[in-house]
Amino acid sequence: MEILEELNRKGYVEEKIDPTLDLFAEIEKLKKEKNAIILAHYYQDPDIQDIADYIGDSLGLSQEAAKTEADVIVFAGVHFMAETAKILSPEKKVLLPDLKAGCSLADSCPPHLFKKFKEKYPDHLVITYVNCTAELKALSDIVCTSTNAVQIVESLPKDQKIIFGPDKNLGAWVAKKTGRDLVLWNGACMVHEIFSREKITKLKERHPNAKFIAHPECEESVLQMADYIGSTTGLLKYSIKSDAKEFIVATESGIIHQMQKACPDKTFIPAPPTNACACNDCPYMKRNTLEKLYLCIKNGMPEVTVPANIIEEARKPIERMLEISAQLGL
Repeated sequence: MEILEELNRKGYVEEKIDPTLDLFAEIEKLKKEKNAIILAHYYQDPDIQDIADYIGDSLGLSQEAAKTEADVIVFAGVHFMAETAKILSPEKKVLLPDLKAGCSLADSCPPHLFKKFKEKYPDHLVITYVNCTAELKALSDIVCTSTNAVQIVESLPKDQKIIFGPDKNLGAWVAKKTGRDLVLWNGACMVHEIFSREKITKLKERHPNAKFIAHPECEESVLQMADYIGSTTGLLKYSIKSDAKEFIVATESGIIHQMQKACPDKTFIPAPPTNACACNDCPYMKRNTLEKLYLCIKNGMPEVTVPANIIEEARKPIERMLEISAQLGL
């Protein structure tokens, strides 16, 4: 009972860990014992990325969660991602190292308010970005990620009216790319809204040969400057294929670990934000640590659960996304 109370208060299991313990070796041992798989998002700490069985963006992680044969899915990411894994694999145990690893974008779209918003447009199909709660997914017709948003919109008839939420910046970029008139919910990601156009301009002047690459969750004024706009995976692939030796990266700084591993001869510079911080870390993503990950697998908690009725409703739009993505070869 005390452990559960502490979990609710802190969001994670707190236990003393022997400082001489090799956490990498212990985690590998526990994974075998419990038939567990670690899925990690690109925005996690480098140590977590290095111990993960699969690293990816939201689309890749959803695909992996749907097909894994592990008994336990340990999700090193944020809460909505673990919920998505539970929706796709309800019979499996889904663990999240820290239950308070939330998402500013998901928080910007409360389901009860979105339901009222949706009622104003009864003839519109609802596409929601995967960065939202399970309850919001249950109110949707199709879920998308930044990897497949454009293609999903383009797969629908041109006269189909669409509500797109919760990210207004991604929605505006998708509308521009597809030429569709989307009704947008006014939500945004705190990390991607903080980039400074003025500071990026100065940085580009200091690095004239650098390619500026940006995630479509960034504001339009920042995207206008970009040499390439794409999902986290898209940015990684572009940096690998490009002949450029320097890149200014406008997304959460965690992806730079994979970029540097793939291209040790190239330089990656985090795009500067409007505040005094030199980096762009998502405080929610960074709540997960190697220590919390170890204790999470060891104790089999914190566990992420989703009510059965929400699983049933939310599963349909996610599966529709996975079907469309498979048909398009994404």
